[in-house]
Amino acid sequence: MITVKDVHKRYQTPHGPGKWVLQGVTFTIPSKLNVGLVGANGAGKSTLLRIIGGVDHPTRGHVQRDCRVSWPMGFGGGLQGSLTGRQNTRFVSRIHGHEHDIPDRVAFVQDFSELAEAFDEPVKTYSSGMKARLQFGLSLAFDFDVYISDEVTATGDARFKTKAAAAFKQVADHAGLIMVSHGEGTLRQFCQAGIWIDDGRAHWFDQIDDALRAYKQSQTA
Repeated sequence: MITVKDVHKRYQTPHGPGKWVLQGVTFTIPSKLNVGLVGANGAGKSTLLRIIGGVDHPTRGHVQRDCRVSWPMGFGGGLQGSLTGRQNTRFVSRIHGHEHDIPDRVAFVQDFSELAEAFDEPVKTYSSGMKARLQFGLSLAFDFDVYISDEVTATGDARFKTKAAAAFKQVADHAGLIMVSHGEGTLRQFCQAGIWIDDGRAHWFDQIDDALRAYKQSQTA
């Protein structure tokens, strides 16, 4: 279970605190429930995902994770730019206590990310799409109770998108998902519940279709 309690978020700018991206966001995600985040560009969906995944922190409020939560798939942060994809994978494997089977983890990530020779080049030379594929492979290489995805099924060519969608289906069979996608079909395919982010606030819906409907109605109002 993940509990988000009264989360506020704003970033510092050269002129002082910026506007509130999130304001008083509160909800609870039960175990093994797949949830889609919907809202306009800039609404704060990715910010909320990063906070839930622990790679960003709220200005006020808190997040309680009573389960193992992945970092956001597709999020390029957390990688050491001077290290290669292979070296990053080995490093992350050690952090997660998998020193005994590092070769297996490396082989999985190398195969899944399809980076070919680039897997042995510094990550700082990667495109954003290549970083996303490496992060996606890294996320799948370890067992989490909840996986977080930020548009990752839109990464790569048609074949890789199909591969990513198949991997997502396998994940959904045994774990929870929290995801952002601009594709309504993707959200309907993977998610049961929905959270509509609007004006910095979160609105919970037990059905993803109801969240999508509320969002679309707000766009035409």
